[in-house]
Amino acid sequence: MTRHALVVDDEQGIRFALRGLLVERGFAVDEAASGEEALKALETFDYDVAFVDIVMPGLTGMDVLDRMRAAGNDTSMIVMTAQDTMRNAVEAMKRGAFDYVTKPFDLAEIEVLADRASEMRDMRRTVERLKGREREAQPSEVALVGRSPVMQQLFKTIGRIAASGATVMLEGESGTGKELIAQAIHKNGSRASGPFVPVNSAAIPAELLESELFGHTRGAFTGATETRAGRFEEADGGTLFLDEIGEMSLPLQSKILRVLEDRRVQRVGGGPVREVDVRVVAATHRDLEAEVEGGRFRRDLFYRLAVVRVRVPALRERLDDLPLLVEHFLTRHARDVGGASRAVSREVIEAMRRHSWPGNVRELENSVRRALLLGAGPMLTLADFPELTRGAPATAAPVEGASLEALVRGALLAELDAGTSRWGTLHRDVIDQVERPLIELILERTGGNQLKAAEWLGINRNTLRKKIRLLCVPMDRGGPVSG
Repeated sequence: MTRHALVVDDEQGIRFALRGLLVERGFAVDEAASGEEALKALETFDYDVAFVDIVMPGLTGMDVLDRMRAAGNDTSMIVMTAQDTMRNAVEAMKRGAFDYVTKPFDLAEIEVLADRASEMRDMRRTVERLKGREREAQPSEVALVGRSPVMQQLFKTIGRIAASGATVMLEGESGTGKELIAQAIHKNGSRASGPFVPVNSAAIPAELLESELFGHTRGAFTGATETRAGRFEEADGGTLFLDEIGEMSLPLQSKILRVLEDRRVQRVGGGPVREVDVRVVAATHRDLEAEVEGGRFRRDLFYRLAVVRVRVPALRERLDDLPLLVEHFLTRHARDVGGASRAVSREVIEAMRRHSWPGNVRELENSVRRALLLGAGPMLTLADFPELTRGAPATAAPVEGASLEALVRGALLAELDAGTSRWGTLHRDVIDQVERPLIELILERTGGNQLKAAEWLGINRNTLRKKIRLLCVPMDRGGPVSG
């Protein structure tokens, strides 16, 4: 059967290019130069897929999407725009778009999307359509910055999962912005009007964390001079963000599991059992699957938390976002130096691209803020960013005769002096930094053969695969990946 597509854009050149491409893919194609024309076409013909520009005179692409969904039209909608912002990506996916592409787009990507969208539309027609998934409110802004492909994909994921209410597990290195992701999920979901309550499990002493989460009655322990509600109660009707969940003790993990199962809490020291309606978003920089295998994390709690798993990319995976992030932090922290307008030189950006960024976006923000406070003049130069040239761990030649222990010690001293090491997770962070180059080197020596690499390292092949994924090890190390 012939597949039918509608191309909606106020630029004739875009319509012409897409028509030619889609015709080659076997689609019959109609065009519309405005949102109003698109609505008329969608009301009179049953299209498999529609490519719609967001920014047009009159009705926008978002308006067309809203009206199409309100009318029960199930055409797979792919929105197009040159404004590749988080707000557009999240809003488009939340309003029911099949996907989101930015101009100038890759023609091969358009071909794949067209095929997938028409297939998905056929599948949707075999099941009952879900109702009431639209929301009238505009999404609240969260300071997530990025135009790189990995960040655009992350924004789409937020849009897909925000309204579901499902428990979410955020996985990624320290400093990647997992709390901001949690806030975005909360603010774009059905609980946006409720509280967002963050708890950093690594920053609170283990003996106090239970009281922090569940509250306590007066006299429950030494120092409990008054009754206090816990964070679960504070988050009732909203979202509880459990950061660094992997740092919790096993007994406390059992209590968290019980709350997730029956939605009831009791304060330390007794008292009535209280029902709570809380969405939980958890985060960790650890490999929780390895922690489960090692007996340090409950398997049943892991599966309860990881209903939806979202991987947050490291800064080294999104270096194209560096100029945008730097500009964001320059503006954000301008008031610290009297609101003066500042910029960074091209040499700084190039040096930033070569830096390893073990502390990720948090390290970048601290670096920019320190340069703003200590630098002079309207243009910040490499002299204002000494950490970008000090040590140069990625390119510096090793000291002749230096032991591995001495090299690690030197790198640690540089990090501690620069203030980029995170309190409470230093051991895990150092292990991650040593493991990644080790795995890369062994994969190079084995031509990418994971089975041989695992034998050489003395670990299970499945463990190696998990580490490759979590440490973002590129899989093009001198030969085909096998094993």
